[in-house]
Amino acid sequence: MLQGLATSNFQAADLAAAREWYTALLGVEPYFVRDGYVEWRLGRDGDELGIVDARYVPGAPDRAPGGQYTYWAVEDVDAAVAALVERGATVYEPPTARGEGFRTAAVVDPFGNVLGVMTNPHWGGTEG
Repeated sequence: MLQGLATSNFQAADLAAAREWYTALLGVEPYFVRDGYVEWRLGRDGDELGIVDARYVPGAPDRAPGGQYTYWAVEDVDAAVAALVERGATVYEPPTARGEGFRTAAVVDPFGNVLGVMTNPHWGGTEG
């Protein structure tokens, strides 16, 4: 039934501020912009990261960080976490070795979303 990741969406009460923050973080402008929504394509596979204006999401203002979140591939988890914290994120899951070349961490962005980062030796056909 599930065919793969289509888009990972976050929510933000201040969509303009979230767009600015993620544009600076990612180093590219969003490719898709609509009233209440912005979206970027990332990496060689064009994985999609979107942000929805929280006013369009029932219950969003009352939610706490947590639940399911996506780990985005990075070259260095510790460096990625340090850069995210420098931009105003807070550590949610500290950098953690998961064995056999896997390392994960997660932060909460300034808009209350959990953003995971990961090194994975199998990502992108670099199995080792």
